[in-house]
Amino acid sequence: MSTQLSDKLVIAISSRALFNLSDSHRVFEEQGLEAFAAYQMEHENDVLEKGDAFPLVQKFLQINQRLEQSRVEVILLSRNSADTGLRVFNSIEHYGLDITRAAFCNGESPWRYIAPFGCHLFLSSDGSDVRRALERGVAAATLVAGSSREREDDILRFAFDGDAVIFSDEAEQIFKRDGLAAFAAAERASAQQPLGGGPFKGFLEALQQLQAEFAAESCPIRTALVTARSAPAHERVIRTLRAWNIRIDESVFLGGLPKGEFLRAFGADVFFDDQPAHCASAAEHVATGHVPHGVANEPVS
Repeated sequence: MSTQLSDKLVIAISSRALFNLSDSHRVFEEQGLEAFAAYQMEHENDVLEKGDAFPLVQKFLQINQRLEQSRVEVILLSRNSADTGLRVFNSIEHYGLDITRAAFCNGESPWRYIAPFGCHLFLSSDGSDVRRALERGVAAATLVAGSSREREDDILRFAFDGDAVIFSDEAEQIFKRDGLAAFAAAERASAQQPLGGGPFKGFLEALQQLQAEFAAESCPIRTALVTARSAPAHERVIRTLRAWNIRIDESVFLGGLPKGEFLRAFGADVFFDDQPAHCASAAEHVATGHVPHGVANEPVS
């Protein structure tokens, strides 16, 4: 009997994002593949510590319980072999995570299985895998090591930067090339013209469809736009989301202020941003995913 995932919101996650595999990864880097395999099998019954993305995954899977049907799916993608990856599945079972599908690639990159699984989002600790996923139109982010605090409530909170994440980087290109004044003038002149879509537009649309299955007052998912933009550059953002028929629960226009404290106030389970410096700052407060897309991530000539 075949099973389809087309009616689900699917997140793919690497084993190093889900669990803390720093010890075994250190063995691999210092002693090689054979020592790594021996270490994993020797410790396969030792429960792994939670990784940066664990709280996010846990809340995400709880949505199925609320809806009393399977509407979300987490796929595990791993460079382990199935043999050395047994410890990962033992830990999944220990924590009671409803993760049943996986691809173990024995040292090869697992990104090529993202499309067959129909994934809407890919989270990994490997930047090269993330870039390959983005190149193929999948929302993807590299998790930045930092602060990952488990929240007391069960509301799943996604926070997004705007330019080069939800939106294209067309406005950011002007800012990088010509400066803030030119950016502000261009955005004022183009206020009625919607921005192009960025790599996370599709994921945000899928997330909103899932939100629509709940009454507004009881929805366990909240979204926030946390952007360095300020007035008058806010208008084009608002009109773009209106043209896309996408609703964001909270919008914070910071005018260049550091984002970390605002993300902590929102209680973000994860924040996505294209700028490495912003990610490093945000990671001091919340789990953060770097989206290596757009002009901010182009090599400096």
